[in-house]
Amino acid sequence: MTKTRRTYTDEFKREAVQLLETSGKSARQLERDLGIGKTCLSRWKRELEVKGQQAFPGQGRVTPEQERIRELERENEILRQERDILKKSGHLLATKQMRFQFIGDHRNEFPVARMHKVLDISRSGYYAWRKRPVSAREMANQELYKKIEAVYNESHETYGSPRVYHQLKKQGVACSQNRVARLMRLRGLRAKQTRRYKTTTKRNKSHPAAPNLLKRDFVAERPNQKWLTDITYIPTQEGWLYLAAVLDLYSRRIVGWAMLDRMTGDLTMGALKMAIRQRQPDLDLIHHSDQGSQYTDGLYQALLKDYGIQVSMNGVGSWYDNAPMESFFGSLKSEWVNHHVYRTRGEARTDIFYYIEAFYNRRRLHSSLDYLSPEAYEQLYHQQQSVA
Repeated sequence: MTKTRRTYTDEFKREAVQLLETSGKSARQLERDLGIGKTCLSRWKRELEVKGQQAFPGQGRVTPEQERIRELERENEILRQERDILKKSGHLLATKQMRFQFIGDHRNEFPVARMHKVLDISRSGYYAWRKRPVSAREMANQELYKKIEAVYNESHETYGSPRVYHQLKKQGVACSQNRVARLMRLRGLRAKQTRRYKTTTKRNKSHPAAPNLLKRDFVAERPNQKWLTDITYIPTQEGWLYLAAVLDLYSRRIVGWAMLDRMTGDLTMGALKMAIRQRQPDLDLIHHSDQGSQYTDGLYQALLKDYGIQVSMNGVGSWYDNAPMESFFGSLKSEWVNHHVYRTRGEARTDIFYYIEAFYNRRRLHSSLDYLSPEAYEQLYHQQQSVA
């Protein structure tokens, strides 16, 4: 099987460079996260600098005002650590033994002295606890918990015990799901909860609506057989940021997306064009959406017709007709957006770009995909086709 060369849109490149500048991660780490080639990020960054599309601040001399800002940042960091210690340990404060265990488990995450202060534990008491003999079972649980916590943190706290268990199983860790659930419950590790999002599109009664070809049949036999699409909104301190996304029903992969500060036809067209460029679909593809004016618009419908894509639409007010798309937006909000306060739309764009391209598509396990990520599920399909 010939490997298809992956292409990247200008928007993808700009967001990747912005992520490099703001995330604190190295170029190599982000290249691995995003699944792009070595040196891509540094090359894209140089290109943007030469073209003047992005300005990046230099180091310069530190002024007294800047030094004061740094001091305030250090103070804020101490307050943040104290808040996070209390947040993570709130369910564990019943006994000293549980607080000792928390300090031992998190000594690489928080300064030990700060945990002593916040949890009201003496230094001598903690180190006396560390010296006592540990049973074989307790030691095994501690080692297993470290692996559980690593998977949980890698998922950005989005995995419950079933996904954590399946990820550990892939890593060759021998344990039961009940044991994983018990240890997570004892340590207070819980998946972020999903809730329904509000519909954002509005119907234009003068635009004709297409029939519902999908009819809630959310099973696809191969990639590029059924696409779902919709719009959601992200709150920022500058105002709303609107996200349009296109989801491949076979793998639940987001194959196209666009973000703008207004909910216009350019938003949905941008997401669709990205999906078409990246996937090059066959003529029997079904495109399913609601009856919002952005999707019934003549230009949008003409683009679908140009590529021979069949059009399918929800019934009026039938949110469940597009349930997998709603599920994605629910995960985005509950696992990611609801845990951030975005000062600017640009900050939100960068963060959502990372969620889609580095986490959701490439790493997030789906129970409906036999606990594989969308990318891994598609790779398995192509491997099976190559030997068929």
